[in-house]
Amino acid sequence: MEKKNQAVVTVVGRDTIGIIARVSRELALHDANILDISQTVLSGLFNMIMIVDISLSEFAELSEALTFLGEELGLEIRIQRSEIFDAMHRI
Repeated sequence: MEKKNQAVVTVVGRDTIGIIARVSRELALHDANILDISQTVLSGLFNMIMIVDISLSEFAELSEALTFLGEELGLEIRIQRSEIFDAMHRI
């Protein structure tokens, strides 16, 4: 799979029940497929990073939907195309 069809989704905030379910549902509604996921909770703070296939998704609509969901849940949810993420984090 080409990396240009992938995006990095990050979720940070206070831990509550259903965060993974709600974010996964929103991704599915926008035809984004989760390829990899890692999450942890430290002292009540939730942190998750996902690699998603966005080849069938409209990126702008998905980004807007995730931002709205983050506001609704009191979380910071960001999505970046993987090539942009890689360029920003290159050492």
